[in-house]
Amino acid sequence: MPDAPQISRSRLVQWEDPAIAARAGAALNGLEILQAMIDGKIPSPPISHLLNFHLSEAEVGRVVFTGETGEFQYNPMGMVHGGVAATMLDSAMACSILSTLPQGIFSTTVELHINMVRPLFAETGRLICSAEIIHVGKTVATAQGRLTDATGKLYAHGTITCMILRP
Repeated sequence: MPDAPQISRSRLVQWEDPAIAARAGAALNGLEILQAMIDGKIPSPPISHLLNFHLSEAEVGRVVFTGETGEFQYNPMGMVHGGVAATMLDSAMACSILSTLPQGIFSTTVELHINMVRPLFAETGRLICSAEIIHVGKTVATAQGRLTDATGKLYAHGTITCMILRP
């Protein structure tokens, strides 16, 4: 197999100290944390800068993340790695649960189920990942999410189960 020409590309990723958000978030309920991120009062998590998505809407029980696909997200098969879709869905579904939690109560993913229904490419462009709660109990919460392009075409959907962490 002949050597392929190497054409170098680069991408600079910058983020703020995630401890800032953790400290600020300790005094807020879940929805207030999410709204503060949208308003730029609390920094977004570093993963959102790395993968190029951000929280754009939040209300009790429902959130929306938006992002852009790019070549830097590619896997060896020449398409966006499935982990990008999984991470966006995990983030959105977990945040839909967070939006319902009182101050000092958080959650963590214990099960994530994703169905990829078509591949993503750099040309796919703008992604919209919406999620809503299904159930929030005292110890366990569930949510569902959808990842679409700007025209509404479905690329992936999933469900999440989170454990509610109480002090």
